[in-house]
Amino acid sequence: MYFKSRVEAGQILATQIAKKYAGKPCAIVALSDGGVMVGTQIAMQLHAVLTMLLTAEINLPRENVAVGGISQEGAFSYNSDISTGELDDMVSEYRNFIEAEKLERLQQMHRQVGKGGLIRKDLLRHRNIILVTDGLQTGFSLDIAVEFLKPIETERIIVATPLASVPAVDHMHILADEIFCLNVLEDYISTDHYYDTPDVPDHETVVKTIEHIVAHWQ
Repeated sequence: MYFKSRVEAGQILATQIAKKYAGKPCAIVALSDGGVMVGTQIAMQLHAVLTMLLTAEINLPRENVAVGGISQEGAFSYNSDISTGELDDMVSEYRNFIEAEKLERLQQMHRQVGKGGLIRKDLLRHRNIILVTDGLQTGFSLDIAVEFLKPIETERIIVATPLASVPAVDHMHILADEIFCLNVLEDYISTDHYYDTPDVPDHETVVKTIEHIVAHWQ
């Protein structure tokens, strides 16, 4: 399945989600700039707050996959796709490097979002949390998001995405209470490939939009 735009995909998801969650306390947490475009449609349909959780991967020298990832709030998760034995070896060898990378990624994200931030925990408490992205090739970003949400008392964790790979769907089943996925792909090319229109604004515009929405809910 291909989509004209992320807005269109978000509208389709919003219609499905509203059948069950309209009138219930919900909060939309976008996991990427493209996720904001999809999540905006869901937030409008549910009259829910829309926030964004910035994340960054931690990559080791000469490794093709990220060893872990960190959120703008400092929540860190190792990559669950890596076996325990292999992960132990990596952490043992690169512990200091990983800690330094965490600090660097945090500083980068703080520069991106400024002092206000893009997400507030008090806006998430006692709500159904809908994690939204425009595509999931892996479930890694979900690991980081769930780690961030652990200390927050929430109702249900819901994942909504227009498209996902088979491994990502398997990951969703482990982490989420409910899934809304329009298209499961055995051969995931790239997220942009499945949208006819490149409708993701520049990151600064996305940040300003989220800041405005979060301020509205204060």
